[in-house]
Amino acid sequence: MHSDIKIFSGQASKYLAEKITKSYGAELGKSFITKFSDGEYQPGYAETVRGNFVFIIQSTFQPTDNLFELLLMIDAAKRASAYKVVAVIPYFGFARQDRKDRPRVAIGAKLVADILTAAGADRVITMDLHADQIQGFFNVPVDHLFASAVFIPYLKNLNLKNIAIASPDTGGTKRANAYAKFLGAPMVIGYKSREKANVVSEMRIIGDVKGKNVIILDDIIDTAGTIVKAAEVLLENGALSVRAIITHPVLSGKSYELIENSKLEELIVSDTIPLKKASSKIKVLSVADVFAKVIDKVYHYQSISSSFL
Repeated sequence: MHSDIKIFSGQASKYLAEKITKSYGAELGKSFITKFSDGEYQPGYAETVRGNFVFIIQSTFQPTDNLFELLLMIDAAKRASAYKVVAVIPYFGFARQDRKDRPRVAIGAKLVADILTAAGADRVITMDLHADQIQGFFNVPVDHLFASAVFIPYLKNLNLKNIAIASPDTGGTKRANAYAKFLGAPMVIGYKSREKANVVSEMRIIGDVKGKNVIILDDIIDTAGTIVKAAEVLLENGALSVRAIITHPVLSGKSYELIENSKLEELIVSDTIPLKKASSKIKVLSVADVFAKVIDKVYHYQSISSSFL
């Protein structure tokens, strides 16, 4: 039987892991990483994990080193006789590759799920997957958490009148509909066409936004092109204001510049991924308390359904 819980972190998510362990009331476990001159690295534990319930916190945003470090840490814990190893992945990378959208391409999300299981993960805890079906790619339990637990209270505190919830594309309608039902607000949909990946050529709005304070919902913001374009189109269609609530701030390329110069009132994100730089238009809400509560419930074999908002 396991004797204790220990929480560790990869390098990329240490900032969040420290907040999670503080919320949990524990100390972050001691680990190290040895780096070789050719770029190879070897993570390890500076304390025993034998018989322990081990949680490893690491988001798998780019570079791919972050994913591989997590895999090595899982393997090291299993080889050190940990009782159970749980991969806590606030942002699950490669999730946009959840299907074959054209011939002769990889399904990256399925491959990552297989590799995590092969490395020895007994369970996965993650947040706002790009596609719900990714849970089915795993042969171990997956606890899929929702950032709505922190976003909805913030949204209520804004005391906005005449709210409308918007999905920037048809793929996000399920998420937007859930928020719309919870808040008793109408939902609108952005229909977009792309010239190529990350480039929106045209967008149209399905629904009435005239006189509404619109909240755009999505799981990932990458180049920010879709969100910025959506804000412009919504305002052109009569919206009073436009805000965006996005769980994972990937924010690559010129995204920060686009956001600063956009017509968005505010971009609200979580801290599943660290911001590369500060922005006057970006508000970060921490999901540390959500993960701390779920870690405690998983450790004590309790239901986590009450954690879903």
